[in-house]
Amino acid sequence: MPDFASQVLTERSAKVVAAVKLHRHVGRRRSGLFLAEGPNLVAAAFGRGLVREVFATEDAAQRYASVLVPPIHLVTDRAAKALSDTVTPSGLVAVCDMPTPRLDEELTGSPRLIVVAVDIGEPGNAGTLIRLADAMGASAVVLAGHSVDPYNGKCLRASTGSIFNIPVVIEPDAAGAAAQLRTAGLQVLATTVDGETPLDDPDLPLGRPTAWLFGPEAHGLPADLAASADHRVRIPMAGRAESLNVAAAAAICLYQSARELRLQSGA
Repeated sequence: MPDFASQVLTERSAKVVAAVKLHRHVGRRRSGLFLAEGPNLVAAAFGRGLVREVFATEDAAQRYASVLVPPIHLVTDRAAKALSDTVTPSGLVAVCDMPTPRLDEELTGSPRLIVVAVDIGEPGNAGTLIRLADAMGASAVVLAGHSVDPYNGKCLRASTGSIFNIPVVIEPDAAGAAAQLRTAGLQVLATTVDGETPLDDPDLPLGRPTAWLFGPEAHGLPADLAASADHRVRIPMAGRAESLNVAAAAAICLYQSARELRLQSGA
C-alpha cells in the first residue's frame, strides 16, 4: 500500500480546488499543468516523469497501488467527482507538467514521418490522430492552426496514452509550420477530396521523408495551405461516400507511408 498524505481532502480543499481549474483550457495554459485520469494515463505520465501530485479515493489507491508513487492525497468521493470529467470517475487523478516541445527541436533528428493536424477542433479526432501517429512510427504530431488543446481530457483519453510516447507540438501558424518542414527536407503532402494525385499512384514518392497535412472533414484544409503542398493527395473510394472522417483518412495515409518507409529501410 503506498504512503498517503495524512489528511483526506474534500472538494473544498485548496489543492482540489486548484486542480479542478485545470479542466479549463485557460487554467492549463496559465499553469502549464494538466490532469491525467485513470490508471493507464496516470501510469504513462509517471513513466515520463511528468506527475507532480496524485489524488485518489481510498478504494482507487488500493486498486491501483501498483502504478502509484507516494505521496498520494486521499480524497473523498465527492472530491474525486469534482476532479473527474467523465461520467464514471475512476477515483484516480494526477496533476502533471505539460510538455512544451518545439517544432525546430523535433526537426533536428532528421525525422522521416510527421503528422500535421490543421484546425482539428474535435478532441476525440485529435487524440486518435496522436494515437495513429504513435502507432505508425511518426516522429512528432503538430497541432496547427485553430486545433484543440491536446491536454483536454477527451483528447488524452482518445490518445490512450500515446500523447506520452510522441512529441505533440502546438503551432498556431500552419503555413509557417509547413514551410519549416519543407526547409528541413520533408516533402509536404496535403490530403484533399479533389487532390490531383491518388494515394495509390506508383509515382507518389511515399518512401521519402514526409509531413502529412490533415484537415477537418467538414471543410478540409485551407485552400492556400493545400495549394502550397508538394502534392495534393486524394484517397480513391469506389463506394458512394463523399468523404472520410479525418482519423480514418489519416489511418490509410499513414499506413501507406509507414509501409513504404519500412520497405526503403529494408525492415
